[in-house]
Amino acid sequence: MQDKRILVVYYSRTGTTKNISKIIGEKLSCSIEEIYDVKNRDGLMGFLKGGREGLKKNITVIKPIKKDPSMFNLIIIGTPVWASHLSPAIRTYINENHLKFKNVAFFYTQKGSASNKVFDDMRELIGKSPVATLKIDGKDFKDENYINKINEFTNEIFTNINEV
Repeated sequence: MQDKRILVVYYSRTGTTKNISKIIGEKLSCSIEEIYDVKNRDGLMGFLKGGREGLKKNITVIKPIKKDPSMFNLIIIGTPVWASHLSPAIRTYINENHLKFKNVAFFYTQKGSASNKVFDDMRELIGKSPVATLKIDGKDFKDENYINKINEFTNEIFTNINEV
């Protein structure tokens, strides 16, 4: 598939969401941008503080982005799940850029069981329904089912891309 002006945007604390983003980017042959939180989120304390901030729906300070989302027809947004909510870095990215999004797709990674709160929150913040969604949880990683789920997600995007 040619680019069709698709951008995968993600935040990753441990590298899991980053790895999934790379796979999606390769399958769609599209641009990728990592969002960087200026707060130190390393270690147990970073994990605990991040979970609390996710639960409170806090925003944070992120490094300036390099790719203008208004230049893309589809923005695929990926986040880890923190306390059943999206990460503060992605919440901040959405708050700062949602008016530039033409179309969106969402995905998340979570070590525990899946939660719809993340997608509901993203949909509400952006004011648009996604063309596709992908949930990858702990069971998917254990069973290595995440590759099948990524294939289904990218196929759904392929199917809907002509409408985008």
